[in-house]
Amino acid sequence: MKAINDTTLRDGEQAPYVAFNTKEKIAIAMGLDACGADELEVGIPAMGKQECEDIATIASLGLRARVMAWCRAHPKDVEAALTCKLSAINLSIPVSDMLISVKYKRGKDELFENLERAIALAKREGMFINIGGEDSSRASETFLREVIGFAKDLGADRFRFCDTVGILTPTKTYKIVSSLSHLLPIEMHTHNDFGMATANAIAGLEAGAVSVNTTVVGLGERAGNASFEQTLMALKHLFSEPRIVEQQALKSLVHTVCDAARMHVSPNAPIVGDRIFAHESGIHVSGMLKNDQAYEPFSPEEVGATREYPIGKHSGSAALMYHLDALGVCALKENCTGLLPKLRRIITRRKVVLAPEELRKLYTKYAPCTPSVG
Repeated sequence: MKAINDTTLRDGEQAPYVAFNTKEKIAIAMGLDACGADELEVGIPAMGKQECEDIATIASLGLRARVMAWCRAHPKDVEAALTCKLSAINLSIPVSDMLISVKYKRGKDELFENLERAIALAKREGMFINIGGEDSSRASETFLREVIGFAKDLGADRFRFCDTVGILTPTKTYKIVSSLSHLLPIEMHTHNDFGMATANAIAGLEAGAVSVNTTVVGLGERAGNASFEQTLMALKHLFSEPRIVEQQALKSLVHTVCDAARMHVSPNAPIVGDRIFAHESGIHVSGMLKNDQAYEPFSPEEVGATREYPIGKHSGSAALMYHLDALGVCALKENCTGLLPKLRRIITRRKVVLAPEELRKLYTKYAPCTPSVG
């Protein structure tokens, strides 16, 4: 199985205007663990005492998921992480010429010196070591190979390929990850600047990556990261992994993160949007009433949602008969079909769908001879 390394508590919290308190961090960590995250990146020890205490608290919860901290590839950061009693660490280094020039006065020589010292310290403590290649998508492949080979020889366990500014496409992702995945196990870290974070993450997994970074509802810097819930459901349904999705746990997790981040989920957000199991189109409703898999890739119950058939501008006679039948009205199809033009004018004018009881009154007014039951 591929591994989901969720970084809601690190990269997610780096989203502008977001700050989690200790109680919220614990709830999010426990929620992610309940929902099947395999690893959790939970903070940055170099931020100071409170951050270290929060990381240590999460590490002591006894979660199934492996707990990891994010560090710069510098011995001081590793020393801070060691106070948190962790078994895993991500050591971040810039790998594009642009960011190397920004972060290292002595360039690549300083990079390799720091990386060697940081890996040696973490290795001596028996930690699982992930090397985070910041800005990998703008680095030369030759240099990426050099860094990966260097880290591997020193005992690193995995390399995080970071599309830091979200410039990849799924095709480009597949090509580059395919060429690197045999050197060291690859983890995908993607950003959503062009709306392709989750797609690029999945493409990386298809190309041979073994792990993927996610955040709940894609929370993160700028446009965010690959979505935890989208990746989770993709692994279950598109990769056929035997993942058990606890519907109420997932729903609760999304609410917890959104409340803590003071943000709202779009109603049409994949997996967790309030309206994604609402069918209005007449053709779709007719099909769904005959087979509830006709226009859904998975059932709403899997993610704690419910199916709805709103009475809207695009509704057909099947939806009207469905709602009227639920109200005990034995409606005739020809009467429902004849009612549609008036219904569409009403909804277009007021921009709000009809409630079932409004439909009953409208139907009774324009089809008074229809018998009722019940």
